[in-house]
Amino acid sequence: MTLQGLIEHYGYAAILIGTFLEGETILVLAGLAAHQGYLILTGVILAAFLGSLAGDQLFFYLGRNHSQAVLSRRPAWKRKIERVNTLLTRYQTPLILSFRFLYGLRTVTPFVIGMSPVSAKKFIVLNAAGALAWAAAIASGGYLFGRAAQLFI
Repeated sequence: MTLQGLIEHYGYAAILIGTFLEGETILVLAGLAAHQGYLILTGVILAAFLGSLAGDQLFFYLGRNHSQAVLSRRPAWKRKIERVNTLLTRYQTPLILSFRFLYGLRTVTPFVIGMSPVSAKKFIVLNAAGALAWAAAIASGGYLFGRAAQLFI
């Protein structure tokens, strides 16, 4: 199978899995693949939205229900957790909407929010809005990068 065939056949699944784990790079590359015609941009955005939303919801519920077990295995998160708690206290709603854009805090933030008194309902609504904005912005950025590179070449 060719690279083009692999992208066309497994591309959306790879985007979903990559963004579930943490995938700015994969999403930029997927936007570039959409520009090249291998994928459809709306499909890229949808797959990234679903992957990001699912990953962040998982970390939220891990923070809500299993925080002590997770923290005992991740002592390096201590400084990041303190930073997120400070941000959460001052900027709760903006933080929930935008944490995906904060390098180094993306995985820890939904975990910390899960440990906080923020309701699951509030988190999922704001998380969905933030995931959609992130997916659209990063995928479109990759798409536009492909366009600019094409014009440059």
